[in-house]
Amino acid sequence: MPRPLRLRAAALSACALLLPALLAGCAEGDGPGQDLTRQQLDWTACPAPDEAQGGGAPPSPLPGARGQWECATLKAPLDWDNPDGDTIGLALIRVRSSGPGSERIGSLIFNFGGPGGSGVTTLPAFGQEYATLRTRYDLVSFDPRGVGRSAPVTCEDDQQLDEHFQQDGTPDDSAERTELLEGTEEFNAACEDNSGRMLPHVRTTDAARDLDLMRHVLGDERLYYFGISYGTELGGVYAHLFPDRVGRAVFDAVVDPAQNYEQASLGQARGFQRALDNYAEDCVSQAEECPVGDSAQDVKDRITRLLRDLDRRPVPGILPRQLTETMATSGIAQALYSKDFWQFLTDGLEQAYDGDGTILMMLADSMNGRGENGEYSNLVPANVAINCADAKPRYTPADVERLLPEFRKASPVFGDFMAWGLITCTDWAVQGAADHPDVAAPGAGPILVIGNTGDPATPYEGARSMAKALGEGVGVELTYDGQGHGAYNSEDRCVRNAVHGYLLDGEVPEAGTVCP
Repeated sequence: MPRPLRLRAAALSACALLLPALLAGCAEGDGPGQDLTRQQLDWTACPAPDEAQGGGAPPSPLPGARGQWECATLKAPLDWDNPDGDTIGLALIRVRSSGPGSERIGSLIFNFGGPGGSGVTTLPAFGQEYATLRTRYDLVSFDPRGVGRSAPVTCEDDQQLDEHFQQDGTPDDSAERTELLEGTEEFNAACEDNSGRMLPHVRTTDAARDLDLMRHVLGDERLYYFGISYGTELGGVYAHLFPDRVGRAVFDAVVDPAQNYEQASLGQARGFQRALDNYAEDCVSQAEECPVGDSAQDVKDRITRLLRDLDRRPVPGILPRQLTETMATSGIAQALYSKDFWQFLTDGLEQAYDGDGTILMMLADSMNGRGENGEYSNLVPANVAINCADAKPRYTPADVERLLPEFRKASPVFGDFMAWGLITCTDWAVQGAADHPDVAAPGAGPILVIGNTGDPATPYEGARSMAKALGEGVGVELTYDGQGHGAYNSEDRCVRNAVHGYLLDGEVPEAGTVCP
């Protein structure tokens, strides 16, 4: 499974701090950098998503006369330290505000996380969820640099990726460890061979500068922003770089900016284990008998035995592929992202106990960005490239062996997998930027920071850490006592009222509010 979240780091350059000088190219005169601020976006009907975006049909219109999705390409510098140099195209999508023009606030820009997720495909998929926000905003999203249609990072081909994800991600002996290390080296080398030009330029600070150029070209004096998961880190880095340009912003499913790479991975191990505990408790609390265990502990014990058995003897999945321990772990993790998926997890476990890995493999494929046609989006290559460009630490197998006891204590199910994931960036071609991101934003306006107590991928504790790091009077923490990744799309009325009140009317909820 791609690491759903790895710590992202921020690195400043002198140029980054000089907007509008930066937008003028960090140079005098009318150079290419200055021209980028004057570009006019050519909004047209959106094409069907390409392979890097995950494929599929063009987005369907939303209800109403102005419900047509429109797409455009924003030109941005390849290298923000040399804004007069080469440019890349960033794919954008929008739907116009549904309300009266006199009530329009501006463009509300979404980043849905990953990193590596295509905002151009995700926003239309959930567009109706944001109908209330659309009454006063144009809804806008984008493929960040290195993602989807925005100069995508590419690594291995589809057949190689199939083989890559079949590898054992939790080696038990020297031979398996060598195979894992060689597979990681081959993947990383393919990324350098196919995308070496982009790899130094996909850091979160680069994306934050893109975001400010986007704000400028869209015509907003301040940034109106909705960041989810990794999108909260991108928003925090933006607030740090441009505190006086923060308008109304919401961070949902919040990354902990104070953690380094190792701490973030350990936190995720705890978060996914906590979500699995909650799933098991929920299953056995149902009126009907839980089909995958007699007690919550029995549910978890059977899952542990299943993974151990699959490590020795995989079962048929989506042929000709087999469900391995690693693929099953990915599928289980994917199902924990939303309580709506828990029934799929139950069905997948039942099926796997009977020797059929189809459902768990379908869930793993979703996690890994694999479509039914066998084609992969560039979710995983982009995820790895951004993580490795951001995070400075590099780990050895000896480091992993030393950390394994702590990871196993955090999660009997996910601990080994998360620990061995630390080697992902070991042979990466680009040096990581920093240990963790700087999101301190003194002088910025209030940012609503929402933590979900049952969140597996961005554990709840990260929200308080982000609110504190943003600074006094900036981060406003709200707690959602629920399950799944994020809070707004849970449709909890209390959360939605708080978000709508702030984004639509500027009403900041009281810090420490708990929903429901």
